Amino acid sequence: MIPLSRTGPKRTSAERTFPSRAYIAELVGTALLVFVGLSFVIADFGMASPIPAMVPDAGARRAITGFLFGTTGALIAISPLGKESGAHINPVVTVGFWLMGRFKSRHVAGYVLSQLLGAAIGASALLAWGRLGRSVEFGATVPGFGPWSALGGEIATTFAMVFLLFWMLRQNWLKNYAPALFPPLYALMVWLEAPVSGTSTNPARSFGPAVVAWDWRDWWIYWLGPLVGAVLAVAAHRVAVRCWPWIETAKVHHLGHDPYRIFRQEKPRR
Repeated sequence: MIPLSRTGPKRTSAERTFPSRAYIAELVGTALLVFVGLSFVIADFGMASPIPAMVPDAGARRAITGFLFGTTGALIAISPLGKESGAHINPVVTVGFWLMGRFKSRHVAGYVLSQLLGAAIGASALLAWGRLGRSVEFGATVPGFGPWSALGGEIATTFAMVFLLFWMLRQNWLKNYAPALFPPLYALMVWLEAPVSGTSTNPARSFGPAVVAWDWRDWWIYWLGPLVGAVLAVAAHRVAVRCWPWIETAKVHHLGHDPYRIFRQEKPRR
């Protein structure tokens, strides 16, 4: 009789070690994204802020805010935090990598919880903005033209973000530059779509200020919309699998760094 311990593949010592550094990096990275990224929102749109007088056109301020928000995410991706955790800093990115078969199932819940806790911590730090922050509910996302328009906007923008990120990660000549996608993409999306839904594309980004401002209006939009958008983006990549190479690892940058072996790098079956 074959011993039970030998019926499955052996796990290496790295795989048996709990990747606490990766979880902590994901928590801190998400906290920084929310605090720094939404500080730009508060500064650019808060009541009594001097920025609107300097840049009176609301569309231009939206584009600048989106660019700075995307730049924050890109810098986190190339930082030591991104090297450690892969810089998902967004539950739907984690779910997308998992659906693509690149991220191990047993770490999905831990990553999402780390992101949500990090978002709540980062949003709590926004209280330092005082009345200026409260005037825009600390960057909370709310529908501009009704819930169904907002849901459609979140699906479309999240689809664009996940689809383009995964497309870049599948191109050998582009994959090392994937973080560069975020500044121009968010500048465009926030300029175009923010009046509709606030352009969240990230349930954690919406969760943090909702906790601090205790404003849960239409909160389901900012979970359902990004999740549907990510699933559709993954489905589109699955359809195109014979045309494009596979994503090698579930990271935005530092693609070869995986000391805990939580980012699957083996080539899946087609």
